[in-house]
Amino acid sequence: MIHLRRSSQRSFAEGLIEEAVGDLWQPWMRQADRVLDDDRLLDTVYEALVRRHPKSRTRGRLGTPAEIVLRMLLLKHIRNWSFDVVEREVRSNLVYREFTRVGAGKVPDAKALGRQARALGPEVIQQIHQRMVELAVENKVVQGRKMRVDTTVVETNIHYPTDSSLLGDGNRVLTRLMKKVTAVAGQVGTKLRDRMRSVARRVVEIARASRVKGERGKEKLQPVYRKLLDITGRIAAQAKRFSAEIGSGVKRSPDILKQAALEGMKREIDTMLERVGKVVGQARARVFGGNTHVEGKLLSVFETSTEVIRKGKASKPNEFGKMVKVQEAENQIVIDFEVYDKRPSDSDLLIPGIEIHEQRTGRIPELVGGRRRILLREERNHRAGNGRQTCFGSQPVYQERQAQAAPETALVQERAEVENRMRR
Repeated sequence: MIHLRRSSQRSFAEGLIEEAVGDLWQPWMRQADRVLDDDRLLDTVYEALVRRHPKSRTRGRLGTPAEIVLRMLLLKHIRNWSFDVVEREVRSNLVYREFTRVGAGKVPDAKALGRQARALGPEVIQQIHQRMVELAVENKVVQGRKMRVDTTVVETNIHYPTDSSLLGDGNRVLTRLMKKVTAVAGQVGTKLRDRMRSVARRVVEIARASRVKGERGKEKLQPVYRKLLDITGRIAAQAKRFSAEIGSGVKRSPDILKQAALEGMKREIDTMLERVGKVVGQARARVFGGNTHVEGKLLSVFETSTEVIRKGKASKPNEFGKMVKVQEAENQIVIDFEVYDKRPSDSDLLIPGIEIHEQRTGRIPELVGGRRRILLREERNHRAGNGRQTCFGSQPVYQERQAQAAPETALVQERAEVENRMRR
């Protein structure tokens, strides 16, 4: 059973805690405490939590109230803590106990808090964010006169992708899965042959050969890649036989749980075989065909949605991850954000951004800022006819217009701060 709020009846100890730490709250805590008392915010979190089980509203043991879940997740985000750290800090800190409304009660453990965070999901987070923007507009924190739209890259946790390293990753995973299958099913059917030592040697040879530039380097790479692809084909063929034997019952276990584990391993093998096949195809096309722009190129056998994003940075020309759009109004209030499945053109972000700004704040912005790629096409089309002024984030344009527009100067100077906030 889950309640919207914790019990309003406070114990004697909680009264003493409130009196002892009341003057130790940080200023942002007081402001956040007032905002988080909003009924619509709590209703959104409550409805998401009770959807986990059909009768969570009325039956079962008492769960963590929605307001405690919301406040602990907010504290975790602001402090950039893990679930384990936020549990430890709230348990040991009376100020955090008072802020999160835990009081003298039991602090939710890290695993429970992680499950509750997953129950919210991206849709609920979006609803919470929209409600926060509504509260900012209602309290005149956002007037809607200014708007800035910008993009950044959220990098996935992968190593620098090369075809040889991806082949090494795929072979390692397939070999590990086949070892697990052998440990469960025993020495029946196809016997496992571990070729990882040969794979590791070929990957090292490729790394050394790739240091040689020009045609001489290409001539050195091709025979080594041919050996690595041959080994990969043998490992993949062996993994296909393992998968087929699990499906036909040759490799099986009398224990129900172990048999279920074998079925899960079969699915993992099939998934990894498909990804390794893609890597083999793109490696052949690049090394032997000279095609470096293979459609649907795979950059990781684990994070398959990763894209190559080039934003013109001298220190990091290629970034691997997903593009995120962040749109701000006055007082650094983010009124919209979006993670794109596929990177859009920067020039297509401005007009939809203005429409979202008008929808959220109730007015068209008078001052629009962003990167030059985002705003340049609209300036050419004279889209500033509605009283909007355009400001560019690029340094050359800033130097040209510095003496002409003071508001634009202020927006350009804030660009570094904006990007730092976007990356937090």
